[in-house]
Amino acid sequence: MNDQIKDIGMRLASLRDDMEISQQEMAEKLGVDIETYLAYEKGDMDFSFSVIYKAAEVLGVDVLDLISGSAPTISMCCMVKKGKGYSVKREDEYDYKHLAYTFRNKKSEPFLVTITPDDKPPVMHGHEGQEFNYVISGKMMLYIGDISYELSEGDSVYFDSSVPHAEVALGDKEAQFIAVVVK
Repeated sequence: MNDQIKDIGMRLASLRDDMEISQQEMAEKLGVDIETYLAYEKGDMDFSFSVIYKAAEVLGVDVLDLISGSAPTISMCCMVKKGKGYSVKREDEYDYKHLAYTFRNKKSEPFLVTITPDDKPPVMHGHEGQEFNYVISGKMMLYIGDISYELSEGDSVYFDSSVPHAEVALGDKEAQFIAVVVK
């Protein structure tokens, strides 16, 4: 696993200890078995966004606090230059750039997501809230529940993100989209 995943695991364990939540209790709150949770804390397993989102909620911190380890600056405005943003690399095919990483107490979490084509079957995850995706470039398939949508540049979708979902790049080119997760 990469160092960023290990660092998130250490922060997760530290914050959980500070909150006096047992590992078993945290696993239950995240909806995972204890072995999976222990692997998260050790940094031996990559986190789905839904796990990070839920853990931040349980621990009372911002998603980015858990991901980055540094508290964002309190501000009334967050501006991010092209190609910037706080980078979160998950799995080989997903690269997230957080687009409001200096804004505290957000009501939504905006990301620029780049998906690399991959032959692996999609891994579906759900998380609380709602989500809006807007395709900037490429083509992708959104799988949600038992249905799927093929999306191209300019297409958008808004959905109940508690329903398990996954995005997959189509063809041999990357797909990029804006994902806004609403709490």
